[in-house]
Amino acid sequence: MTHNNTLKNEDGYELWLRYLPIDDADLRDSYRQVIRQIFVSGDSPTMQVIRDELQMAIPALLATDIPFSTDATQHGTLICRTIDDDSLHDEDFSIQSTETGISIEASTDIGVLYGVFHFLRLLQTHQAIDNLNISEAPKIKLRMLNHWDNLDRTIERGYAGFSLWDWHKMPHYIDPRYTDYARANASIGINAISLTNVNSNALVLTPQYLEKVAGFADVFRPYGIRVFLTARFSAPIEIGDLDTADPLNEDVIQWWQNKADEIYQFIPDFGGFVVKANSEGQPGPHDYQRTHADGANMLAQALNSYGGIVIWRAFVYAADSTEDRVKQANTQLVPLDGTFHKNVILQVKNGAVDFQPREPYHPLFGTMPETPLMLEVQITQEYLGCATHLVYLAPMFKETLDADTYCQGEGSTVAKVIDGSLDGHELSGMAGVSNIGNERNWCGHPFAVANWYSLGRLAWDYDLSSEEIAREWLGMTFSNQPDFLQTATHIMIESREAVVEYMMPLGLHHIFEVNHHYGPGPWIDETDVGRADWTAVYYHQADENGIGFDRTASGTDAISLYYSPYKDLLANLETCPENVLLWFHHLPWDYHMQSGRILWDELCFMYNRGVERVRNMQRNWDSLSDYVDVARFKHVQSLLTIQEREARWWRDACLLYFQTFSQIPIPEQYEKPEHSLEYYKKLKHYFVPGIPERRF
Repeated sequence: MTHNNTLKNEDGYELWLRYLPIDDADLRDSYRQVIRQIFVSGDSPTMQVIRDELQMAIPALLATDIPFSTDATQHGTLICRTIDDDSLHDEDFSIQSTETGISIEASTDIGVLYGVFHFLRLLQTHQAIDNLNISEAPKIKLRMLNHWDNLDRTIERGYAGFSLWDWHKMPHYIDPRYTDYARANASIGINAISLTNVNSNALVLTPQYLEKVAGFADVFRPYGIRVFLTARFSAPIEIGDLDTADPLNEDVIQWWQNKADEIYQFIPDFGGFVVKANSEGQPGPHDYQRTHADGANMLAQALNSYGGIVIWRAFVYAADSTEDRVKQANTQLVPLDGTFHKNVILQVKNGAVDFQPREPYHPLFGTMPETPLMLEVQITQEYLGCATHLVYLAPMFKETLDADTYCQGEGSTVAKVIDGSLDGHELSGMAGVSNIGNERNWCGHPFAVANWYSLGRLAWDYDLSSEEIAREWLGMTFSNQPDFLQTATHIMIESREAVVEYMMPLGLHHIFEVNHHYGPGPWIDETDVGRADWTAVYYHQADENGIGFDRTASGTDAISLYYSPYKDLLANLETCPENVLLWFHHLPWDYHMQSGRILWDELCFMYNRGVERVRNMQRNWDSLSDYVDVARFKHVQSLLTIQEREARWWRDACLLYFQTFSQIPIPEQYEKPEHSLEYYKKLKHYFVPGIPERRF
């Protein structure tokens, strides 16, 4: 294999903002004819950010000096300015070709900043700019990254090193990387950051740490980013010297009001709280026989006069409940619909179990019309090979956004629920659990960055296709050469289905090894973890009669949480989509699939096809050596080698285990498992990154 050694090695730090000279001379010359000088009006911190970005980007892309001017009337001027226009909301912008050049306009400085980054994206992806007529407005108001970072710089489910946030040195040393982080987020429209883990530490609410948070907020503010913090529900006890955290207790209510007053003295534009309560052992209002609404409303009242909001996570399930996990959030929250304060929004995971490689959309979407809901997706790949496997997640995010709930008839998509349009809510939001650490390339795997990028682009405009987003990101991150884009886009689009097939095809879910979720553990049972709904056997239900979780009326009846006709489609074996078949049905090993194969043979086919998809990804990547610098090419190539090996590990371990129940041979045309089932059961991985406890 040969490499194009003329390409300078890169480490990925610049992300999609590399601003390399446009290598197409004709295109570059055409851009130079349109952009001869730059005019930026205003002297706010955000307008200075715009000047800095344009000064960095335009001369580099066009490979020539482009001066700034105070005269906006000259031909060939790129004009960036705010205007008085009641039709433009705070973050909207327009980009228009004019007689003298190009005008980027908005009603606010932040809107202009978004317009500038949009325009730079056009240049970076080699789009025509001679006849522009663009008007953009974000479809979702709160576009958020949720960091699960701890104050000791470890990151729960973080696979790219330690936390970016150097709390020890803040606020006296501001790492320049914080600015680059803010630039990257602003360039894709992200406008909110939650700095701390949802399994929160109350110390972050003390003055010592609020001073540090204020330092972060100062860096992020010119980029249109508001800071949020996770609020530990028991903070009044832990740092407030109270003996209760009961949300209806007057002393507790006053404590949180005083705390909100204090926070806003440090951070006047503080966004609000993200709260995980009464889930996985976290404290919450149920500890005092109160409801989730009681808890959320108490915090919302404290923030209300400042314009802050409470993001209350809907990932709630009881430690002592035997109810199907898929149903528990609906059981707890749907009866509270309409009782939450107007500045509370419920944050709902894309699926009801826990960020699995494939889940049906969460049944809360569409069932709480009087309560704003925001979508939570996981960018970090907790259940998708961590930062080792190449898995492009835009297709997964789109699968949920495009899902039709039918709650108000056809077209009642999850996207229309979370953007507020379906039920007339002012609050709207989409959040992604961050995959960002302090590794030089930010996310560990060079392609994992695409999932951060996709979160921003889809939260801004969920109608974008996965292919469009992939091509944008690839063009800015690697190369705009058509052959490269075609092949690399194919790799990305195929990658999600590959991981589903070699891990958990046909609707299987949560069959991971205990605790770290890195490798297969379909044999994990209650003796390993102490509770049934944290085990693999609870979810796959494999026995000598068949496999799958019966969620029909004859089982847990979780299907009843959905609206018809989707509910009826799922319940009927003739119409249930096979990619979620075993999510809803327990079926015999000899059940006949649409392919004509029996279920056991279909599982064998799927697991093997997943492995073959990874091998195709390897071959396709190998063909792209001329388009990628050697350092990044070899990095991805090595990780794909690991991914292929681990895809076989998943396939072999799962099929050998399930075969103990099916008692049917693996068809001859497929590779035989490399080792015995006992070998795979004995495999142990120590100190896997991103786990909350280092068990061994």
